[in-house]
Amino acid sequence: MWLLRWLLNALILLLVSYIIPGIHFASNWSLFLTVIVFGLINALIRPLVIILTIPVNILTLGLFTLIINALMFWLTASIVKGFEVANFWAAFWGALVYWLLVMLIDSFSSKDKITKAKIVN
Repeated sequence: MWLLRWLLNALILLLVSYIIPGIHFASNWSLFLTVIVFGLINALIRPLVIILTIPVNILTLGLFTLIINALMFWLTASIVKGFEVANFWAAFWGALVYWLLVMLIDSFSSKDKITKAKIVN
C-alpha cells in the first residue's frame, strides 16, 4: 500500500512540474528521491514549524500554512540535487497544486474504502 502511495505522490509531483513553470526534475531518480525527502520533511519538520507559528496562523486565519507549505517545498528543492524550484512563487504554487491533487486523490480513495466497508458489512 505504501508503495502505491509513493508512486502516486511521484506522479503528482511530476504533474506539478508540468503545470507550474519554474519546477523541474533532472531525472526520474531525483523525482523519487524528492518524494522521499518531501515526505520526511512534511512528517518531521512541518509539524514543528506549524506549532511554532500558531500565533501567526491564528492572526491569518490559517492562511500562513500556505506559506509554510511553500517553504517546505522549497526546502526540499534545496536538499535534493536534481529538483529545482526557481523562486518562492514557483514553490508556493507548486505546493498548492500538489496539496490540491493529493486531496483530490485522497477523497476518491476514502470513498472507495467506505463503499467497500458497506459492501462487506
